[in-house]
Amino acid sequence: MKKIVVFGASGDTGQYFIKYFLEHYKNEKYQIVATGTRETDYFDQLDVPYYRVDITNKDEFSKLPNDVYAVVDLAGAMPARMKGYNPYKYIDVNITGNLNILEYCRKNNADRILFAQSFGDIKDYGDENPLLTVDLPRKFSFTTDHTIYVMSKNFAVDMIENYHQMYGLKRFIFRLPTIYLYSPIDTFYVDGVERKIGYRFLIDKAIAGEPIEVWGDSSRVKDMVYVKDFCQMLYKALFVNRNCGYYNVGTGVGTSLLDQIKGIVDVFGENGKKSKIIMRPDKPNAPQYIMDITPAVQELGYHPQYSYLEMLQDFKKEMQNSMISCNSR
Repeated sequence: MKKIVVFGASGDTGQYFIKYFLEHYKNEKYQIVATGTRETDYFDQLDVPYYRVDITNKDEFSKLPNDVYAVVDLAGAMPARMKGYNPYKYIDVNITGNLNILEYCRKNNADRILFAQSFGDIKDYGDENPLLTVDLPRKFSFTTDHTIYVMSKNFAVDMIENYHQMYGLKRFIFRLPTIYLYSPIDTFYVDGVERKIGYRFLIDKAIAGEPIEVWGDSSRVKDMVYVKDFCQMLYKALFVNRNCGYYNVGTGVGTSLLDQIKGIVDVFGENGKKSKIIMRPDKPNAPQYIMDITPAVQELGYHPQYSYLEMLQDFKKEMQNSMISCNSR
């Protein structure tokens, strides 16, 4: 039985994908295998083999199976998980680590690799036109602590293209904006400093019935893509009869900032103490973008399953199930 090896499986998105795969794959031709850096018993519950692997150390790949069909590469260092600023980590993990993954693919004759790219290389176009297409030229700032991160992800994509053209490794690149999901971890790092994740902060306010401010231009739109729709994209790319693909991850629909806030209040607020919405046009604007998903629809047969409100409702279920699970231990 050939293996589908998921790097970065111990992260939030990786855990969701492993679960999604198990719920949808009913054949016995392939077995999914999880790898990550964290110590976890999560995969024991799912009866999925798990290997702790430091991808920056090529010797550690000897732990992994060699009968490989596909690699799903969700591993990477990112600003949201970096305390302080250590650009060397981006080089070590996102470049050297991904080169080691590509060598693992080559040596074991993997059919394909799926790679999670950042939309940081094109997101700056959003202020001019919120619709971001797959073929936009790279455009990003060279003056921020995100610069080397974006450059490292871009170089990883270029390395994958080299292995695609030189060795025939099928490659599928997924450009990710913010992927919305429930996790017990509700903080991230901004400029190296730990902060509450923005949408988790708003959800907490809605649950408490506290006033919520809408900053800047409330009509600015954002593509609110749920992790389970991203998992659908990955799953379809595992089995599609193609040699390559480059896809924006999204829904293709923009939700205005005001509608985002209204949805959070409606779904998470309790009857009788719904949060008051306060307009603050004097405050800075939020980023805006809509991901053009046309190639994913045409080539993968991808169709988003979650509208914005459906995403919030499922998020709430995931959150409640997690609380029940923690309380029952």
